[in-house]
Amino acid sequence: MATIPSSGTPAEDAHGDMARILHTLPLETRCPPFHLRQYNGFWLPEAVLKELEAIHTSIRPRPSDVFLASFPKSGTTWLKALAFATANRAKHPPSATNHNHPLRRMNPHQCVGFMEMDLELRRDACSLLEEFEALGSPRVLATHLPYCLLPKSIITDDESSGSRIVYICRNPKDVFISDWFFVRKVSPAYGADAASFALEEALDLFCEGRLYGGPQWDHVLQYREESLRRPKRVLFLEYDKMLREPAGALKKLAEFMGCGFSKEEEEGGVVDAIVKLCSLRELKNMEVNKSGGNVAGIKNDAFFRNGAVGDWSNHMTPTMANKVDKIVEDALQGSGFAFD
Repeated sequence: MATIPSSGTPAEDAHGDMARILHTLPLETRCPPFHLRQYNGFWLPEAVLKELEAIHTSIRPRPSDVFLASFPKSGTTWLKALAFATANRAKHPPSATNHNHPLRRMNPHQCVGFMEMDLELRRDACSLLEEFEALGSPRVLATHLPYCLLPKSIITDDESSGSRIVYICRNPKDVFISDWFFVRKVSPAYGADAASFALEEALDLFCEGRLYGGPQWDHVLQYREESLRRPKRVLFLEYDKMLREPAGALKKLAEFMGCGFSKEEEEGGVVDAIVKLCSLRELKNMEVNKSGGNVAGIKNDAFFRNGAVGDWSNHMTPTMANKVDKIVEDALQGSGFAFD
């Protein structure tokens, strides 16, 4: 069984020395579009590591805050849309007649930002956290950070100050394929050439855990461990199961966020309206996501490729799939968890 970095003791004491130690950390340059460094067992972009101290010292969580955590390409965009529409349904009704709904005018990543440096928008963590501080409650923010690198103020056991964390995970093979297509599509915006980034090379890096946030299975296991330890504070969701029963998953999400649906709302079709508004097909076909983009030059359609369960089988050979399965099986051994 793989050794998982402890999720209970964030190594934040060294964050203040990051500028000094960054160049000494193991370096990976083969995974476009960013140079990655290994820290606390995980590979992260250098730009994100440089922001850790600012994140830990600047963020001031409220008990009603909700943090959406995920490994990249695990359903992040969909979860952002669902959480935003749910938290703001009184101000922005999700009905089909509300053509001015923010999700019809903006990409979900514009509605819910990332806590760490937003690599797509190229804005530093401090400016993003200032905007977050100005938001009314309940606030929703996202992160790709592993649990062990979250600010202590977010993961405290103190019920009066701790925030809620919603984690979404996805089958590793689907994550791998989604990430490979995404990287090849967005890399030119960062001046990186990923056209020659072969699937076989990407697979080797994935299996070694050498990609943004990797190893994927360790990232997942840390959050699952905390969801078992603190079920009132950490909700663990599985993308594949959510797709099968989106309405049930949404009601579970809303209840956890502290804004559960009333009987009147359910009978009035609010749950179904949010599910439809945030469905991958609906989001993908919105004009803003077909033609819009962000300041970094990344087109919104890059966030909507397929989203189907099992799409990996259209791109990976049985040998490639077996390689991933074996590594993941060994990593999960004894954890009590298995991907759907």
